[in-house]
Order: sequence, then C-alpha cells, then structure tokens
Amino acid sequence: MSENSISQKKMSQENIFQLSDVSKRFVRGKETLTIFEGLDLNIEKGDFVAIMGPSGSGKTTLLNMLGGVDQPTSGIVKFDDSPIESLSENELAKWRAQNVGYIFQFYNLMPMLNAAKNVELPLMLTNLNHKDRLERVATALELVGLEDRASHMPSELSGGQQQRVAIARAVVSDPKLLLCDEPTGDLDRQTADEILEMLQLLNREFGKTIIMVTHDPSASKFANRVLHLDKGEFVEKELSS
Repeated sequence: MSENSISQKKMSQENIFQLSDVSKRFVRGKETLTIFEGLDLNIEKGDFVAIMGPSGSGKTTLLNMLGGVDQPTSGIVKFDDSPIESLSENELAKWRAQNVGYIFQFYNLMPMLNAAKNVELPLMLTNLNHKDRLERVATALELVGLEDRASHMPSELSGGQQQRVAIARAVVSDPKLLLCDEPTGDLDRQTADEILEMLQLLNREFGKTIIMVTHDPSASKFANRVLHLDKGEFVEKELSS
C-alpha cells in the first residue's frame, strides 16, 4: 500500500459483488441444514454495508462466502464481474491476498510480535522486498495514528489500540474490500465509535468497500446501508443521514 494508492479517489458506483441464486447447505449426518436458498445480493464499489440479524441467521456464513473462505452449495458469486465460487483453494488464497482485508472482534494479533511485525504479516506472502514492506507498514500505522507504537507488543496496547493495529494489518496490502466481523464487539462505546469513525474514513476518503457484521444498532448507523438477515432472506433499509 503506497501513499498514492491509499489516497485514490472513491471508486465509481459499480457492483463489486453480485450474488445470484445462491444457496448454502450444511449436511450433518442425516440432517441437511439450509442457510440460504436462492439468495440475491448486489454490493456496490465504495459502499459501507452493515449486516444485522439474530444469531444463527447466516451472517458469518455470508461473510465467509464473500471472503472466499466458504463456497456456496449452488449459485454464482461474482467479484468485479468475475465468478469466484468455482476457484480452487489455491486460487482463492491468492484472490484473498490480493483483494480482501479482515478485521475481527478479538483482533487476532500475534502476541509474540510487535505492532509493526503484526501489520507486516500479510506482506510476507508478497514479492515485496524488505524496504518496501517497511514503508507500507509505516504508512498503515500512520493512517491509524499508531506510528509511535510500532515497537510495542500487543500486551502493551489498549483494546482500541490493538484493533487499530488490526485495521492497519487489514489495509497494509491496499485491498479493495474490508470484511469486519463484530469489529467493536469487545470495546467500550467511546472506543468503538473511534474505530467506526476510522472505518468511515477508509470508506469515504480512500474508497474501501466495507462489509460489517454487527449486533450493535449504534455501530450500524456508521454504515451507508443496513441489511437485516433473517431465515436466509434480506430486508434492506436505507439509513438516515
């Protein structure tokens, strides 16, 4: 992620994701559990979408499908107009590394690595040399306001600072897409709002498409759209400005 690339103008309003007639089923012994049946969904480039719904409604399954971690039982999942549902595991791993950044509820930082080394991890799978990796790490940490905490271990950081490191790690490779699974679920309200404001900045100023699963109505208000998922179906509401 260079300083020039991260400051790109917002993408034009075209679909980054198109789900067409998607079904997802899990077979457990003699029982078949249907999560989705004939699901359709379009997500535009540069959108910030919050996905809400009761436990067991399929939110995490959907996020995993969008991130190429899980594949549909049937149907088409297109990213930038190219189907990804039929890619091999190796192809999906390459696609994720090039296009997707992940932000989780519990940060998932490596406790034995300092902040800079945690942020650098996704770049270790690239062909970038050491100097270029360090430059990208510095840019990402500056973006989240932690350039002075680069040498700190996760245990020396607050929860909010650890989540900022996780965000820096998610954006260091300059992905088109950020997938956030309850990114503020372990934070107090003030710190949660600071993290959500940072996600808004990444969306509005740097054109990142963000899809966020959350149980928190206050968190969903930071998004442009909220999708309510229940029994494998969506009810979409436009959020008031």
